[in-house]
Amino acid sequence: MSRMNHPRLVAVLLAVTLLGGCARQFATSYSAAIPAATSAGWSLADVRVAVPEGLTVSESRTIYPQADIVWREGPGTDRRAEVAALIDAAATAALAPLSGPRPVVLDITVERFHAMTFEAERVLSDAGVHDIRFTARVSDAATGEVLAGPEPLQAALPAHSGSRMVAERASGQSQGTQISAHLQRVFAGWFGIGPDPRGTFRRLGG
Repeated sequence: MSRMNHPRLVAVLLAVTLLGGCARQFATSYSAAIPAATSAGWSLADVRVAVPEGLTVSESRTIYPQADIVWREGPGTDRRAEVAALIDAAATAALAPLSGPRPVVLDITVERFHAMTFEAERVLSDAGVHDIRFTARVSDAATGEVLAGPEPLQAALPAHSGSRMVAERASGQSQGTQISAHLQRVFAGWFGIGPDPRGTFRRLGG
């Protein structure tokens, strides 16, 4: 059996230390789904994603940057805009099946979007979390009447790392595609048009 080389062992031990040394509990959660009979009367007119300027952004090439926004799969010119675009696209795709007579607007305010750095993805194995949290509200597109929310949603998911992520990237996947797929499940579940994605898990990450 091959043994882990010294630099990699040091890196892994450092990663565990930075991640807190023990698994934490994460969740995909919201209080209750919108009744399917209600959302069946809606159609999606617009998605508006706000990423407040007060949220901190990190470009640190470390295992676990201390920041609200950590995102690497993009040009890096405006991380807030990149995060907003990813969430917008996921929500739009998830809610495209809505075809009711009442146009609605989905407003999303991001509270945390902490994906993995490439350094963490490379060093870790069976560890790491994409920790995503936001508040969502549905309103009538014509009148502005609030129809659902504001609702705090957590959309955390286990991040893939190490050799597993190497293989998945080779097959065309990325952090972005995995996060987007999960967000689509969350939006569909909250709108009552898909399976309930809620649940918890314990994992090293943050």
